[in-house]
Amino acid sequence: MSVVTAAVDRSICSPLPVLGKDVTVPLVTGGEVTYAALDYAASAPALQRVWDDVAAYAPYYGSVHRGAGYLSQLSTDLFENSRKAVAEFLGCRPEDQVIFTRSTTDSLNLLAAAVPADCQVFVYETEHHASLLPWRDARVTYLNAPRTPAQAVETLERALAGRDPYGPALVCVTGASNVTGELWPVKELAAAAHAHGARIVLDAAQLAPHHPVDITELDVDWVAFSGHKLYAPFGSGVLAGRADWLQDAEPYLAGGGASRKVARRTDGGVDVEWHSTAARHEAGSPNVIGVYSIASACKALTEAGFDRLVAREQQLVTRVREGLAEVPQVKVLSLFGDDAPRVGVISFVVEGWNSSHFAAALSAEYGIGVRDGLFCAHPLVRTLLGSDPQDPGECGAPEAEPGERSLNAIRVSFGAGTPDEHIERFVRAVKELVSEGARWKYRTEDGRCVPDRGTTQV
Repeated sequence: MSVVTAAVDRSICSPLPVLGKDVTVPLVTGGEVTYAALDYAASAPALQRVWDDVAAYAPYYGSVHRGAGYLSQLSTDLFENSRKAVAEFLGCRPEDQVIFTRSTTDSLNLLAAAVPADCQVFVYETEHHASLLPWRDARVTYLNAPRTPAQAVETLERALAGRDPYGPALVCVTGASNVTGELWPVKELAAAAHAHGARIVLDAAQLAPHHPVDITELDVDWVAFSGHKLYAPFGSGVLAGRADWLQDAEPYLAGGGASRKVARRTDGGVDVEWHSTAARHEAGSPNVIGVYSIASACKALTEAGFDRLVAREQQLVTRVREGLAEVPQVKVLSLFGDDAPRVGVISFVVEGWNSSHFAAALSAEYGIGVRDGLFCAHPLVRTLLGSDPQDPGECGAPEAEPGERSLNAIRVSFGAGTPDEHIERFVRAVKELVSEGARWKYRTEDGRCVPDRGTTQV
């Protein structure tokens, strides 16, 4: 595969300290248990290191790029040094820009607003909605779900070979699926794009927390990711890469910070000179703490040793997959097959169970937090489930009652902060629920399956 990894150090590291590791939650059957957070693919818990860094800075918080006072200058230095830290984390080229956004979704919408007017965009139907949907003003070609990495490259090459050879083109692809966790052949896809005169943006929301991402090595044009999946809270994201389209585009938001010079005209209008740096698309008061938290997380993961983190996570992946394989009623979802490399994201369905019912029982009876639904990747999940694209079912809001078949799946996801015990509890809980059934009655409320508080144990 083309994901850049260092040679693995066989001394596996311990879980990184995260916030909430000792939080206890009540069980519907009585008593409390330490919460097992296994929904990292949605939002990973913040690293303790990140929280400590933010707490140490908080008393010195000040305006950024706005003030002459000491705290403002300190905050400005911290903000710009965070930009440098992210650039180093991503292996950015000297001419690349790092723009701070709200999330991966925001980053890709920013890029979508910056693509030339006649741009052709190629995107696989397997993408998360954050990278599937932003291209509303471009000519979009949706590519069918490939069943092997090689087929992914072949599909893209065929599509690019038939495009207008003189206009701009952009390929958007995930690095690791938010549904199956499978790694995509990013470097090979980048080579195919460039061979046909197209550019490529990498959605690294699920890849960056689990593997090194090097823009130069992968030879992608842009990378987008979110802080809240990278063990950093506060709602910040990153778009990093080539500057030209971004410099030529109108500012993503018009306002202070994006404007370099504003003057009234004699006819009563306003002339604006916009920045050509990253500030062009960072109008308004920036989320300094969110940006600093991303930089702190980047440093923490690098210092912990990504090779060791990857090696430990692969042990957890193996344990989950082996445990689920011991339950015949469980079907793990996959595009590329059982042998495909993957990160700590695994989705499955259980024969005879509504997915929301199963996830609710894991939470209420075992204190395990997972995700159920279509994971904001509706076309992909429906393809994996073999259902018609027009079948009903919404992300996180199944219509089926407990016990009925649903068109949704269950997703377990984990990472650098996951203790072995949480994985063991999850595997044990799956086996018990399948063999013995739920110990409580459940009902559907506002589209969610929840314990029926008016009943007792079944």
